Amino acid sequence: MASPAPFYGFGMTSATIETMPAKIIINANGSIRVEGDFEISDAEGKPFGLGGRTAIGLCRCGHSENKPFCDGSHRKVNFQSVCPARDLPPPAPKP
Repeated sequence: MASPAPFYGFGMTSATIETMPAKIIINANGSIRVEGDFEISDAEGKPFGLGGRTAIGLCRCGHSENKPFCDGSHRKVNFQSVCPARDLPPPAPKP
C-alpha cells in the first residue's frame, strides 16, 4: 500500500534527503572509484574537503601528483592491475 502524500500546511515544509550507500569500484588498470555517501579522512582523522562531490577516484598506481586522489597518471605509466571480484576467506580468530 502506498504511503499518503505529505501534507504541507501554511508555513510548513518537509524534505527527505536520501543518500546512496557508498559503493567502491576497482577499475581495471586504473583508480579506485568511490561513489555515494562517504567521507575520506587522513591518518589523523581529519576529513578531506570534497567540495560536495559524490564520486571520486583514489590513486592505485602510486604516481598521482594529487594523492590520495587519482589524476590519471596511471595512463602515463601504463599501470596494469586487474582485480576480479572474489570471496575472501573468513578472518583468522584473534588470540
